[in-house]
Amino acid sequence: MMDHAKSTSSSAKAPGKFGTFGGVFTPCTLTILGVIMFLRFGQVVGQAGILTAVGIVLAAKIITTLTALSLSAIASNTRVKGGGAYYLISRSLGVEFGGAIGVLFFAAQAISVAMYIIGFTEALIGTFPALESRATAIATLVNLATFASVYIGAGWTIKVQYFILATLAASLASFYAGAVGQFSVENFRANLFPAYSSGENTFTMFALFFPAVTGIMAGANMSGDLASPSRSIPRGTLLAVAVTGVIYLSQAVLLGCARTGAQLVENNMVIRDIASWPALITVGVFAATLSSALGSMMGAPRILQAFARDEVFKSLKFFGTGSGPNNEPRRATVVTFMIAQICIVLGDLNAIAPIITMFFMITYGLLNLATFYEAVTKNPSYRPTFRYCHWSTSLLGMLGCFGVMFLINWIWAAVSMLFIAGLHWHIRSKEIESRWGDLQSGVIFERARRALLRLEEEVYHPKNWRPIVMALSGTGWTRPHIPIYGHWMTSGHGILTLAQVVTGDLEEFAERRERLEQMLRHFISKEQLHAFPAVACAETLTEGIESLIQCHGIGGLRPNTVLMGWPNDPKRAVSFGSNIRLIARMGRSVLAARFLEYREEKDEDHGLADHWLVPRGTIDVWWRGMKNGELMLLLAHLIHRNPEWRDNPVRVLRIVEKEQARAEVEKHFVELSASARIQFMTKVVVSDRPAPEVIQGASRNASLVILGFQTPDAGEEMELWERMEALAGDLPRVILVDSAGGMTLES
Repeated sequence: MMDHAKSTSSSAKAPGKFGTFGGVFTPCTLTILGVIMFLRFGQVVGQAGILTAVGIVLAAKIITTLTALSLSAIASNTRVKGGGAYYLISRSLGVEFGGAIGVLFFAAQAISVAMYIIGFTEALIGTFPALESRATAIATLVNLATFASVYIGAGWTIKVQYFILATLAASLASFYAGAVGQFSVENFRANLFPAYSSGENTFTMFALFFPAVTGIMAGANMSGDLASPSRSIPRGTLLAVAVTGVIYLSQAVLLGCARTGAQLVENNMVIRDIASWPALITVGVFAATLSSALGSMMGAPRILQAFARDEVFKSLKFFGTGSGPNNEPRRATVVTFMIAQICIVLGDLNAIAPIITMFFMITYGLLNLATFYEAVTKNPSYRPTFRYCHWSTSLLGMLGCFGVMFLINWIWAAVSMLFIAGLHWHIRSKEIESRWGDLQSGVIFERARRALLRLEEEVYHPKNWRPIVMALSGTGWTRPHIPIYGHWMTSGHGILTLAQVVTGDLEEFAERRERLEQMLRHFISKEQLHAFPAVACAETLTEGIESLIQCHGIGGLRPNTVLMGWPNDPKRAVSFGSNIRLIARMGRSVLAARFLEYREEKDEDHGLADHWLVPRGTIDVWWRGMKNGELMLLLAHLIHRNPEWRDNPVRVLRIVEKEQARAEVEKHFVELSASARIQFMTKVVVSDRPAPEVIQGASRNASLVILGFQTPDAGEEMELWERMEALAGDLPRVILVDSAGGMTLES
C-alpha cells in the first residue's frame, strides 16, 4: 500500500505519469499470468510431468530473473525515455543493434496481441461452443475493441488494469480452493515424470510455456509514461517475477495432483474444471487475455514510436509523431492493430507461441549483453543505483537465452540470428550516426587499453615493426600528396597522423588550435583516410616538430617515421636540414616527398582521390645498401599493395661501374627477394656516367622513385639539398628516405 501511495503521489506531481504498482507491477503481472497459464499450462504439466514442469518454470524464471536484474541495472543507470527494451539496448549497444532490436521487439509485441486475442477467443468458444464457426470474426471484434481502448490513451487503460488484477486474483483463489480439495496422491505419482506424445519433448514444452514469462518487459515498455522509470522498473519488475514465479510453481504441482495426464493434455480449460467457482475462471481468462492484449497493444506502439523518432529508417519517421497532451503513439497503434489482425487471420496459438519465444529470447539476450559490456568494460558512466547485478549474472543470462534458443529449435534460432545480423549489416551499411552515446566506444577503449598495456610489456622485435607515420601535412589541402602517400604507406598496416604546426605567439594561436584540429578531422573524414589529426602551437617550426614527436602517441604507438615535404626553394634548405637532423637525433626515420606536379584545386563534391590518378609505371627503389634500402623496399611494397598501385610493379635498381659486378649484384637481389618475401623486378645499370644522369634516364617512366639520403651534419644542409636535387632532377615524383633502423626485411 505504501508503494501504491508513492505511485499516486508521483502521478499527482506529474500528470499522466504512473508509479511502481500501476505502471510496472500491474502490467507485468497481468501479462505474465495470461493466456498460457489458463489455456496451455495444463498441457505443459501433462506432457512434461510435475518435476520437469517445475524445472521448465524454474529455467524460464532464472532466465527472466537474470534479465530482470540486467534490465534493472541498465534502467537505473540512465534516464529512461519511451521505447523500453529498444531504448535501453540502442543507448548501450549502439544504433545497429538498437535498430535491429527495434524491428524485432516491435514485431514480437505486435504478434503477442494476436496471441492473447486468439487465447481469449479460444476460451470464449470453450465456454460457448456454438460460437466456434465465428472464431475469426470474434477475434477481429476483440482486436478492434482493444485497439479502440488503447487509441483513447494509456491512462484509461492502466486504470482498468486494477480491476482486471482484482478479477485475476479472485479466479486464482477459485482454482487453489478447488485444486486443494481435489488433491490426489495417485495423480501426483502418475504425473511425476514425463509422458510425451509423439513429436513433443522438454524443449517444445519450454517453447510453448516461455511466452508466459515474457511479460517482464511490460513495465519497461511503458517507460515513457512512468514518473520515475529508474526506480519503478527494478522494483515493479522483480516483484512481478517473484509473485508470478510462486504462482506457476504451485500451479504445476496442484495441476498434476488434481487431474490425470490425459485430461491435462486434452482439455485446454482444465483449470476451469478444477476450480471451485468455474465462472470466476471464465471471467479470469477473459480478463487475463484481454489485459495482456491491452498491455502488448500499449507497449508495441511505444517501441515503434521511439524507434521512428531515432530516424534509423527515414521511412518510419511518420510513426514517431505523438498525439494529445500525453504524446500518445496513435499512428503506431494503427500499425500494431493491422499486424495483429493479419496474425489473427493466419495463425493459431501453438504456432505463434514459439515464434514469439525466439523474438523475446533475442531481445533478452541482447539486453543481457548490453549490461555485461557496460559492466565488464568498467565504463565510468556505468553507475547504476540498482546494486544487485554483476557482469557474471548478465553473462549467464545472455548465454541462457541464446543457448535455449538453439535447444528449442536450432533452425528457427539460426534464422532469427541471421535476421538480426542482416538488419545489423543493413543499418551499418547505411552509416547511420546515432545522436546518443553508446558503449561501443567504451568497448573499443577497453580493448585498446589492454592492447596498449600488452604491447608495452612485449619485448620489441624488428619483425613486428609497422609504419607509424606522422605526416607534416599542413591543413591537408595545401600539400595533398603528403596525406595521400602517407595513407598509402600505412593503410591496413600502420598508423597515420596528419600533423600541423602553427607558429607564432603561443597565446594568440592557442585559441585557434582546436579549430584547426577540427579542420584536419574534417579533411580526414571527407577524404576517407585512416588517420588521426594533431596540431601543435609553437614559436618556431622546429619547436613544434620537436613537441609533436616527443608528445604525440602513447606507449608502443609513438611515431617512428616522419613524412614531410622537400623544400623546392633553396632558401629553405638550411632550416629543412636542421629539422630533419632534429628528427633523426630523436630516433625517427625521415621521408621527404619531392613532387614537382600535383593538383591543388579544392573540390567540395569530389575528394582528392578522385583527382589523384596514379600514373602507370614502376615503383623504382635505387639500392645502395641495407641502411636505407630495407625501409625503402618495404615502403615500396606497402604502397604497391594498395588497389590503386597493384598494376605498378616494384623495381630495385643499382649502379655498378664494371660488368663483372653485375652477376654478383643480381644474385644478391635474388637472395634479397627470397629472404624479404617481396617480389620485385631488378635492373643493374653498368655505367661510369654521373649518378644523376643514370638515375634520371633509367627512371624517367617510373610512377614513383625512392632514393636514400643521409641526414647532414651542421653546416652541410645546402650541400645535401644540392646533391639530392641533382639526383632527382626533373623526375616528377620522388620520395627521399633516411632510415633510423628498427626494422629488418629478413625477420
